[in-house]
Parts: sequence; C-alpha cells; structure tokens
Amino acid sequence: MLAQTKAITTMNLRNIVQRPGTSIVVVVGIAGVVAVLVGLLAMAKGFNAALTTTAAPDRAIVLGHGSRNEMNSWLTNEELNIMSQLEGLEMTSGEMYAVVDLTQRTSGEQAYVVGRGITPAAYTVRPELTLASGRFPQAGRAELLVGATAAREYLGLAVGDDVKLRDSIWRVVGHFDTGGTANDSEIWMDLSLAKSVFRRNGVSTMRVRLSDTNDMAAIQDRIARDPRLNISLVREDEFYASQAEARTSLIETFTYFIASIMAVGAIIAALNSMYVAVESRKVEIATLRALGFGQAPIISSVMAEALFLSAIGGVAGATLVYFAMNGYTTSTLNGASNTQIAFSFMVSPRLISLGLSCALMLGLIGGLAPAIHAARAPITTALLGK
Repeated sequence: MLAQTKAITTMNLRNIVQRPGTSIVVVVGIAGVVAVLVGLLAMAKGFNAALTTTAAPDRAIVLGHGSRNEMNSWLTNEELNIMSQLEGLEMTSGEMYAVVDLTQRTSGEQAYVVGRGITPAAYTVRPELTLASGRFPQAGRAELLVGATAAREYLGLAVGDDVKLRDSIWRVVGHFDTGGTANDSEIWMDLSLAKSVFRRNGVSTMRVRLSDTNDMAAIQDRIARDPRLNISLVREDEFYASQAEARTSLIETFTYFIASIMAVGAIIAALNSMYVAVESRKVEIATLRALGFGQAPIISSVMAEALFLSAIGGVAGATLVYFAMNGYTTSTLNGASNTQIAFSFMVSPRLISLGLSCALMLGLIGGLAPAIHAARAPITTALLGK
C-alpha cells in the first residue's frame, strides 16, 4: 500500500502543471485567507506590543483615585509632594497628560496625539529612552522632544520645525526612541510651560520606580492608610495590559470573523477545483484501481495534492504579508484614552505558523470529499467515461 501511495502521489504532483486553472484557484484562495489572517493579527500584535512593551517590572504609575487612564487622572500638588518622599520609591516623575492636534502624514487627516509635560526626571525613570537625533529640550524653554514613531507618522515634527500648541509656538529640538513603545508616539515638553499653555494646575500622573519590586503591596498599603492621598498605584504592565485589551480583542474578533468568511469561500473553491481535477482523471484513476491499486492510495494521493497546493498558497500568503507589512508603521485610536497611537505591524514566526496551519487545515477539508469520491467511484462506469 505504501509503494502504491508513493507511486500515485508522485505522479499526481508531477501532473499538477497540466492542470494550471484548478491549481491556481486553490492556491489563490488559500493565499488570500492566510494573508488576511496573518496581516490583521500582525496589526493586533503590533498594537498590543506598542503598549505592553512600554512597561518595566520595576515601574508603576500613580493615578487619581477611580481613574483608569491618564486622560481622566489628576493629582494635587500635595499628593505629588507626598508621593515623591514616600518610602519604597526610588525615583518619581510627575507628568501632565494633554492632547495635541496634528496631521497624519499618509492620509492628511487630523489626529489627536499625546502631549506630555515632563521634568528631567522623566528621562531618569525611563532608562530605555535614547536620543535619536537633535538634543534634549532645555528647561523653561518652548522646545519639544518628539518620539521617533510620531516623527515618522505625523507632519511638521522634523528637528527644527515649529509646532503651534494652543496659542504658543514650540520648536522641535530632538527625537527620542524607546524601542517602539507607546512613548514613541508622544510629544514631550517642559512641564511648567505646558501647565501654562494648557491651563492646568498640578499633574495628571506620576511615574515611579520601585526600590524593590516585591514591596508593591506594602507601598499600596501605605497609600491606602494615608488620609491625604486619594490615589491608586498600579504596576505598569497591568496598566498597559488593560489599555491594550479592548482594542486588541476587537481587532482579533474582526480578524477571525473575516477570515472565517473567506475560509468558507476558499474551502468551496478547493472542493470545486479538486472535484474538477478528480473528474478529469476519472479514467486514469479507474484504470489504476482495475490494475489492483487500493482505495487508500487513491485517497492519499488526492489529499496530498490538495495539501501541496494549500501549502503553496499558505507560503505565498504569508510571504506577501511579511514583505509588504512587517514593520509597516500606522496609527489607530487608543479607545482607552481617545488619542492616536502609532505602532508597527509585527509578523512573527508564530503568526506565520498559524497561517500555514490554517492553510493545511483548509486543504485537508477541501480535499477530503473529492478524495473519497475518487476512490469510491464505480470502476466500470469510470472506464466507460460515464
């Protein structure tokens, strides 16, 4: 049986080029499904990574009590002073969160981008930050430090450009890079001037670094017992995970919904194509069976052909997405803060494996029925061409 299976399968695969029409239909259908599946999941992975990779294990964020994001958070000057001296915190950075209107480079549409008022402590509390070009802003001057991703995604943010924020003009003096995190989508400015321009008093949040990551619960207990503090301390990984959850879930749900619809179409195309292929070879298959070839080798050979074409489609779809979209930068609305966040598509090996597995599954489903039909067709009827 193994020898028969090998012989028929080899013959089928060699003859695929003689059936270009049916073969192309299967390959293109499978490639489309894999491209959509991998492409959209790469978008979800990139968005999620832009947020979750922002977190550091020894870093936490202080939010106003009841706030779930920085936009709705507010800390009083008293709370800021108390937290800066709290035992267990190695460094603190009080920061103001604002929204800046910019123009997207690709679409020309308006985008709402995070503007962050900072002090030099912001650089210390984020050791992953490096200066990509230009220089750091000087305290007390209307100068901007722009994230590398924001500089690529939005117009007017090159070093030396002037940006209008409310009624004042700010100059871009440098670009910074934090390794593709959410901070790279932001614009940073001097805190004292930002308070004046955006008419704020106090700060929105505070970034802190813990002296010992195991002391988180003890610090939270000290905060809860201090009647002067009406705030919450949240680990950065927990904070950004909650920020990414809703949008990532929406993208993934949409992805599987669209991919499922396309998969049904691909299966139908594969079924039709394989039935046509089997029908065109029914005399050949009947002759083989008359010569003593069993049903199992016939089924195996048809299935091998379907899986081979599906594998080609899967590789084609995954390759197309990888070279066209991997690393491609775009932006979307972060529903948790109603601001744009720029991110890059991430076509990972796991996503490619998922796409190829999906392709083989579709080939398996689409080839099984035609394979059984080919093996069970009456020999005499097939030989007579009926």
